[in-house]
Amino acid sequence: MNQLRLSIAQVLESSGEGLKLGRFIDALLILLIIGNVVAIVLESVEEVAASYTHLFLAIEIFSVAIFTIEYLLRLWVCVDKEHYRDLPIPNWRKRIRYLRSPLAIIDLMAILPTYLMLFVSFDLRFLRVFRLLRVFKLTRYSRAMQLLLQSIREEKGPLLAAFFIMSVALITASCGIYLIEHDEQPDKFGSIPDAMWWAMATLTTVGYGDVVPITPLGRFFGGVITVLSMGMVAIPTGLLASSFSDQLRRRRVQFAQYVALCSRDGDICEKDQIQIEEMRIELGLSKKEAKRAIKRKMNEIKHINYCANCGHKIP
Repeated sequence: MNQLRLSIAQVLESSGEGLKLGRFIDALLILLIIGNVVAIVLESVEEVAASYTHLFLAIEIFSVAIFTIEYLLRLWVCVDKEHYRDLPIPNWRKRIRYLRSPLAIIDLMAILPTYLMLFVSFDLRFLRVFRLLRVFKLTRYSRAMQLLLQSIREEKGPLLAAFFIMSVALITASCGIYLIEHDEQPDKFGSIPDAMWWAMATLTTVGYGDVVPITPLGRFFGGVITVLSMGMVAIPTGLLASSFSDQLRRRRVQFAQYVALCSRDGDICEKDQIQIEEMRIELGLSKKEAKRAIKRKMNEIKHINYCANCGHKIP
């Protein structure tokens, strides 16, 4: 039973002997998720929903069945994942910890609305929105999305500080424009919460134009807020861009180090190639990047092992 669980874990995680089958299943699940999203969007059109009711119902039942099986299998085999395998706790506690992980919560949210519909009466529009959360299941299969989430986790402190600064700026801009424009436009700037709509549109440099200051002082104040907002909005963007770039650099360095470890004898055997491919997939690098890193590392080894003058191998 333990061997079966390990085999299923390798397939679901696309690692070891289950690499090829796991990648094939991942591709099928990605297509199923995309098909679900398209079906849910089309179902919101009343004419289409009325004409293809049975088709949409069949897609929903089939999808929920597949997602439920996947969810239960992942819950069963999570104890064999590298992240949980070596924890000094019982398997049931490992599964509880897995249930609290973000990816497990996303998997649960993908199937929960349909099961709730069996017991609770829901507005179909409300249910449809929650079923659209299935698009977040793509996070599990997208290394780029996982890279972005990792960047957000690492920069959560600076990001919270940046959003705090923006919140202070939002309140300051709302209070200022309220004091300046309240007497001239009581219908649009009747209160500070009303003024927050203008402040939000201005701080994000969107500027819808539905609410604008009309007094000279109000326009001057609006111009100052617009100029200041350009730098404020750029703070979280710059933090994420910097962290994303740093994550990519570290993954490339990690891959290069792994290639060097596998090719320390000057050759890469078939077993090493499989392990290198697993590492490439885990780090989310493209095949082109991987080939370039392998070629560069092999050239370095060749220069080390062979004499630069005569070209003979150094004993």
